[in-house]
Amino acid sequence: MHVPLVLTDFLDRAVELYGDKVAIIDDEKRLTYKQLGDRVNQLARGLKEFGIEKGDKVAYLAPNTTEMLEGFYGVYSVGGVMTPLNTRLKPADYQFILTHSESKALFVDEELYPLVQPILPKVPHLKHVVIHGNTRDGHRGYDEWRGSFSREPFSRAELEETDIASLLYTSGTTGDPKGVLLTHRSNYLHALSSMHHLRVTDQDTLLHVLPMFHVNGWGSPFYYTANGATQVMLRKVDPEVILDKVEKHDVTVMHMAPTVLNMLLESYPDRDRSTGKNIRVVIAGSAPPPAFVRKVEENLKWEFIQVYGMTEISPLITTSILRSSEQDRPKEETYRLKAKAGYSMIGSRVKVVNELGEEVLHDGKAIGEIVTRTNTVMEGYYKNPEATNQTIREGWLHTGDMATVDEDGYIEIVDRMKDVIISGGENISSIEVEGALYEHDGVLEAAVVAIPHERWGEVPHAVVVLRDGHILTEQDLIDFTREKLAHFKAPKSITFAKELPKTASGKIQKVVIRKEFWKDHDRMVH
Repeated sequence: MHVPLVLTDFLDRAVELYGDKVAIIDDEKRLTYKQLGDRVNQLARGLKEFGIEKGDKVAYLAPNTTEMLEGFYGVYSVGGVMTPLNTRLKPADYQFILTHSESKALFVDEELYPLVQPILPKVPHLKHVVIHGNTRDGHRGYDEWRGSFSREPFSRAELEETDIASLLYTSGTTGDPKGVLLTHRSNYLHALSSMHHLRVTDQDTLLHVLPMFHVNGWGSPFYYTANGATQVMLRKVDPEVILDKVEKHDVTVMHMAPTVLNMLLESYPDRDRSTGKNIRVVIAGSAPPPAFVRKVEENLKWEFIQVYGMTEISPLITTSILRSSEQDRPKEETYRLKAKAGYSMIGSRVKVVNELGEEVLHDGKAIGEIVTRTNTVMEGYYKNPEATNQTIREGWLHTGDMATVDEDGYIEIVDRMKDVIISGGENISSIEVEGALYEHDGVLEAAVVAIPHERWGEVPHAVVVLRDGHILTEQDLIDFTREKLAHFKAPKSITFAKELPKTASGKIQKVVIRKEFWKDHDRMVH
């Protein structure tokens, strides 16, 4: 017997087992799973009336809202391909993605509509635009439009698990965005693995901090729905709003980038120390220093869970949750382990290899590239076989992340290939330098990049955001890092900034910082 692994199974399960339970809290709006299922049936009928068929792309430009969450299941009900759009792009980027994806319909939040309004006439395949809000410029308002269709069960398109479910566009920092194709099978198996490692149950209340457009919110709309968890929406990242919702709704778990968690650490001192007991906070992005983990677990009293992945692998493949044999280690050592990318999740084989494709020694020193072989790997980049073949070679996906492996099998990322600084022939990890800077109480955020140098080719430079009330000079911080690092690794110069450039998911954009220092050079390497 073959039963296809199709993502709509997750909502069906929630409606059947948790129909009367609160599924969504969206400010003052509350919906049960039965009501969510009804709305998805209405949305699916509307999409069918639009002529959306199996394989057609449906784009969504929205923050974390009820409409965004139900969009996944409505699109899948008709066999469509969900194409979420980053909410912080420019109109020209939206024009490229909507054209490249050949999207036939676009659902856009009313607040974000001005971002796409000027380019809509220039997108040839786009036939329908629906606004999450009121009717505008002749485009339908979502609630009125959806409400005109029946809530009765919808006869879904027949799908195979190998059919495409998601078309996700990467940030495009080095050129046009690339579209990542993920199947129902990839997303489904990723959900099963992630829900196990993150201990997701029907007793959870998830606050959607991570944008759902970002790799399907790391798959959270799938595995939290499957488990009948209550899902709290968050339109904008604001630390005070997040902490308010944590208290008001007894939130138990959140996913976010390290920069967002850092914002919460800064806002927390003014709060009651009982805020958010028994919270799991799941972090991916730039590797945090152990001191950061300590602050989260000792100051916030939250459980810190580091994970690792990328869009091309659905995205999570490793976790640093301590294994049973490591529970009795000294606290500082456990913080060090939790800061690492960790070990393979179930269903993924992950290793670190050298230039010859051989696994590096598990000594915590030998550096290689992280590669993975897993059922959650993408089918490829849409209309880009060349880039696909560069990324997937001999059955392994090459991540471009450089790492070591310790004697316990924990992977620790030392840098992106492009972020390794080669100064006078010596390799310097920008992450290691940033970790030293974060040890200083006055440093709120730091990004280390290579800048050109006449003698050494390139040297490390730090851009630092100071905490309120702290005054530091460039030399103060250089001297501080020299106490913790070999002198050639310490920043040769430091600039101070009010904020660092970030993606919508909170990742620091080093490429933006780097460009400023290399703008007079032909290429950003010496």
